[in-house]
Amino acid sequence: MISKKLSTWLPILTWGQQYNRNTLVSDLLAATIVTIMLIPQGLAYALLAGLPPEAGLYASVAPLLLYALFGTSRVLAVGPVAVVSLMTAAAISEQGALSSASPWAIAITLAFLSGALLLLMGLLKLGFLANFLSHPVISGFISASGLLIAASQLKTIMGVRADGQHFFDILSALALQMSQTHLLTLSIGVSTIIFLFWMRKGLKPLLLRAGLGLRLADSLAKAGPVAAIAVTLTLTWWLEWQTQGVKIVGAVPQGLPPLTLSLWDPTLLKQLALPALLISIVGFAESVSVGQTLAAKRRQRIEPNQELIALGASNISASLSGGFPVTGGFARSVVNFDAGAQTPAAGIYTAVGIALASLFLTPALYFLPQATLAATIIVAVLSLVDLTIFKRTWKYSKADFAAALSTFLVTLALGVELGLVTGVTVSLSLFLYRTSRPHIAEVGLVPGTEHFRNVLRHSVLVDPRLVSLRVDESLYFANSKALEDQINQAMATMPTLQHVVLLCSAINDIDASALESLELIESRLLSAGITLHLSEVKGPVMDRLKHTHFLHHLSGQVFLTHYQAIQALSPNLTSQTQSVT
Repeated sequence: MISKKLSTWLPILTWGQQYNRNTLVSDLLAATIVTIMLIPQGLAYALLAGLPPEAGLYASVAPLLLYALFGTSRVLAVGPVAVVSLMTAAAISEQGALSSASPWAIAITLAFLSGALLLLMGLLKLGFLANFLSHPVISGFISASGLLIAASQLKTIMGVRADGQHFFDILSALALQMSQTHLLTLSIGVSTIIFLFWMRKGLKPLLLRAGLGLRLADSLAKAGPVAAIAVTLTLTWWLEWQTQGVKIVGAVPQGLPPLTLSLWDPTLLKQLALPALLISIVGFAESVSVGQTLAAKRRQRIEPNQELIALGASNISASLSGGFPVTGGFARSVVNFDAGAQTPAAGIYTAVGIALASLFLTPALYFLPQATLAATIIVAVLSLVDLTIFKRTWKYSKADFAAALSTFLVTLALGVELGLVTGVTVSLSLFLYRTSRPHIAEVGLVPGTEHFRNVLRHSVLVDPRLVSLRVDESLYFANSKALEDQINQAMATMPTLQHVVLLCSAINDIDASALESLELIESRLLSAGITLHLSEVKGPVMDRLKHTHFLHHLSGQVFLTHYQAIQALSPNLTSQTQSVT
């Protein structure tokens, strides 16, 4: 019998026991489809990261094997993804100017650092860190990254040289090079983009009308990148487009992923620490988001802390096999799910397929136009752009709108790292701002009931000798002063005030600063002849308060319910309620 602790660390021991022939067939079918999809994506994302195309294939073998061993998602497909590839390119570009190391060596080191950080966070159970990236921030960041990636590929589509690290720099450089556009290359790129969009939107309905099954039609529609590669590659070879100025991929080394080691330059490691951390957090957030969404559809669950370990192991394996940072990809995982994958074994079969492609298919990629891969990237990343987030957040929450917009604009103007840091900073700042001004409502008794509601919103019963305040937020250093101000106002405006009752039903925590504020409030009220009471204090909060002097010196009482407090302190209110009843 496998121990529960061991199966927690190695989820393969759980699903492996239930593996059968039907599961095998489902996983093999899904792996075949994902392999077909991953080959062009791996090549394209390697070029996006500024690396040789074979690096994308290498990054798609060992990480899949390690994730199958440690991962908790049954369908997550790990490998190169657009946003992480862009962040890798940014890190390589920045460090390449400061280091004599090759871009590939820097990428391998970055993958190792990212993997080590993910493993450390997993061992420390820091999966909650992904919560600091709110959905508006992630959406703004990914949308801007999608536009930035698409813009960066336009130079390849146009067949020109256009330097620039940021969106507006790239567009400006492209505008200056417009007259130098290579028309044949442009034709290949634009035709491929149109074809891929048609494959995504138009082919599936056509196949369904022709009588094909839903799954087969969907699989064929997703094979668009492979078809585009096959057609443009064949045409380039046959018509010798490379002699007419079309840039091709060229020779891709044939063989299995090599054994590679990270660089151990302390200066380089220090400089890569922040990019590695940001890549780790973004990759983890994307992976967990996709994994949880797909797991919920099958009434399964994933364990975030174990996912950190799985992704950490995957990235370290990428660094040992010539790859670059990887994570769970949205598009591939959805395809894996739709294709019927039942277990992470589908990832193992996909890794085998990629390894076979590295062994036998790479010579056939020689005549592949780079514009085809650029078109593949553009079509893939434009599906990530969601500009409706700004309209939705503007209507619902101006704070979330500010976080999404600032992340979006800074990512476009200054790059992915600063964009992400800006988004997190703005989100945390807005959180601190909101919670520093907690909603504190004066409540009164709803006639005929034992319920209390805001006196400004409802017709309720109140007693001029008593004020009931409901604090709708945990009390901590940033907002405790607001409670002091509210009570001081009540003391100044209610000359007959004798009792203050804090309704604590929404208070989940009271930190040391807030405790000092409560002690100060108690002292001021006592000197004014007013008694302070508490009601509906939650168990964990009460447990902590019992170890303090505050409760021992509290002039009033702690009531189990607020209605009991009003019964004891203002019997006339409850008698009015009983008469209404």
